[in-house]
Amino acid sequence: MSKRRDFIKKAALGTVGLSTVIGCTDTSKKADEVNGTLPKTVKKPIVISTWRHGLAANEEAWSQLKKGAPALDAIVAGVGVPEADPNVRSVGYGGFPDREGKVTLDACIMNHNSDCGSVAFLEGIKHPIAVAKKVLDKTPHVMLVGEGAKQFALSEGFVEENLLTEKSKQAWKNWLEKSKYAPVINIENHDTISMLVLDEQGDIYGGCTTSGAAWKMHGRVGDSPIIGAGLFLDNDIGAAAATGLGEAVIRTAGSAMVVELMRQGKSPTEACKAIVERIYKKHANHKDLEYLQVGFIAVNKQGDYGGFSLRPGFDYAVFDEKNGNRMEKSEFKLSKNK
Repeated sequence: MSKRRDFIKKAALGTVGLSTVIGCTDTSKKADEVNGTLPKTVKKPIVISTWRHGLAANEEAWSQLKKGAPALDAIVAGVGVPEADPNVRSVGYGGFPDREGKVTLDACIMNHNSDCGSVAFLEGIKHPIAVAKKVLDKTPHVMLVGEGAKQFALSEGFVEENLLTEKSKQAWKNWLEKSKYAPVINIENHDTISMLVLDEQGDIYGGCTTSGAAWKMHGRVGDSPIIGAGLFLDNDIGAAAATGLGEAVIRTAGSAMVVELMRQGKSPTEACKAIVERIYKKHANHKDLEYLQVGFIAVNKQGDYGGFSLRPGFDYAVFDEKNGNRMEKSEFKLSKNK
């Protein structure tokens, strides 16, 4: 068995499915061309997204920024690309369903003033990140969930759609035959797309969107729509976002803690590493430790960025003016499952 297949078999708990990269321009570079070769501090603006589908998301967000669009609108447009792509089986349209066969979506968004909007357990709406922005813009609330979130979206002009594609439906039926909840999360099989933006004015913004863990219990919500867990920023300091097993991130208020460690002087990579190590320590005796994977990305006010994960396989997309759009491999704690 190849190392690649062995990793896919053994890696951590999250969502499952093959993600196909959608088109990017010639500014993209392969991960192995840039890993460890570029400085971790770049001139603003900078856009950072989790996983390989972040390349296409970055491309659209960067295009919007260059047209003069506000950073939050750029984030909505950017992560909206994988949300609409049926080949990305962990976000939006075509995302894997829960164990009842229903596709439920979560998203959140946050601006430089700490205003935020979030939706969770949302059905039938292709772009939850856009609904989250409407929550921020149009309501006095931070989070809307379930039927309430759906009714709000419809009232704002969003159209209800069937989000379960035939491929995802068939994968769900195959899972029903085994009903073994052990999906994997790695370079090919992953969940959340999170995006962080440091704009030309030096202000910081962020967003997350996901269809959550494949075959999850109906009603389950992970870290992605929760401000302080899946996403957090302080415009004086920096921003962080998470990917991986949401329950582990929630238990540690992961993204908020990464930002707080940057406040204390740690670099983005150092802060991400410290929280990953904290999560590992808290779960050292957990019965499902062998399936645990978490990762973080972060950027600070100076344009320093980084990422860190518990296990190998996590990478993230970075776009800046000088170096273009490329993949970078995250540093990690464990060289193999333990």
